[in-house]
Parts: sequence; C-alpha cells; structure tokens
Amino acid sequence: MDDQDIRVDSVGPFDLQVLAILHAACFDDRWDEPAIAALLAMPGAFGFLASAASLPAGFLLARVAADEAEILSIGVAPDRRRRGVGGYLLERALDCAAGGGAVRVLLEVAEDNIAARAFYLRYGFAVVGRRSGYYRRAAGPPVAALIMSAQTVDRSRSDPRSDL
Repeated sequence: MDDQDIRVDSVGPFDLQVLAILHAACFDDRWDEPAIAALLAMPGAFGFLASAASLPAGFLLARVAADEAEILSIGVAPDRRRRGVGGYLLERALDCAAGGGAVRVLLEVAEDNIAARAFYLRYGFAVVGRRSGYYRRAAGPPVAALIMSAQTVDRSRSDPRSDL
C-alpha cells in the first residue's frame, strides 16, 4: 500500500457500524454504535474514516470546545498499522481542530503503548499529565493513561466538518 491508496473522509450516520467494528478491533474497551452516535452528536464533534484499497483501515473521533480540541479515539486496523493511515487521520484532525479555532489538542494514550507514544511525539505532542489505572484490560491490571498535548498551527484550510 502506498500513499495514493489511503483516503480519509468525514464520517456520517451510515458509518457507525464500521466505526464500531474498527473500534472493537483496536481496543479492549469497545464503543458500540449508540456510544459513537452520541459522541458525534455532541457540539463540536467530528470524525474521520480512512480507507485503503477501498477497505476500512482506521478512524479518528474528536471534538473542539472553545480553543481546545480533544482526540477522543484514534485506531488503525491491526493489518493496516505502520502504513501511514494514522498519520493521514491525525493530520486531517489537526487541520479540523485548527479550522475550528483550537490552539491546543489533547489526547490520552496508554502508558504501555510505546508505538502510539512515539507516533504522537513525532507530531509534536508532549506528555503533560498521567491518570493512574485509567485503561481497563481484558487480561491484566489497568494501565495508566498519559495525557499528551500539542499546539495547532494555522494550516490555512477550511473546516473539514463542512464536508458533513
């Protein structure tokens, strides 16, 4: 798969099932369709669905509130990881956040997720806090969440939420 194979689109109401399936493939604590629908109905919420070779490959769900944005969930299908999908999703979300007036983006990542932490560091995120026992695991003890933050930049683009 090369860069031309990856497409990122704004999510819509017909994407809920695909989003729930992708979320379940990525996380122990799965979000179902009603949970995702409720999240996307919140003011300032937006989401993106990535596809590769016309197949669902990843998603990102976020929201903007005042001058901050929060990435609520980002996941890439296990068989599509390390192929650029996450980068395309994050870039699109950072554009949307900046277009929505956010100057800072926050997210949480499991302390033991070394690959994700390195990924976020490459995009300018830094650890600004820690929540003990935040993530429940199917097997084993809960894992701490690291709170990471990055500044947005003026990306001179329109708000991708207008695609909805």
